[in-house]
Amino acid sequence: MPRHRPAGWQYDPSCCAGVDCYQAPPSDVKETKYGYQLSTGELIPYSDHRIKRSRDEYFHECKPGGDTSSQHSFCLYVPDRGM
Repeated sequence: MPRHRPAGWQYDPSCCAGVDCYQAPPSDVKETKYGYQLSTGELIPYSDHRIKRSRDEYFHECKPGGDTSSQHSFCLYVPDRGM
């Protein structure tokens, strides 16, 4: 899947450099009772400070160098869940 930049907004510079973030395929992020489970196995708890609000309808992952296989995320941008 090609990497997409967000349309109409920018990633927070305190989270990542221009090459670290990308729009995540929908299958890469699962919501569990403990937090967001990424396809690499990393679990980011709902209370984690690395969770940021996405300003579009997509998840965006920020990993060192944009490496999709990295086990460590700088941030995870999460879309509003329509409550």
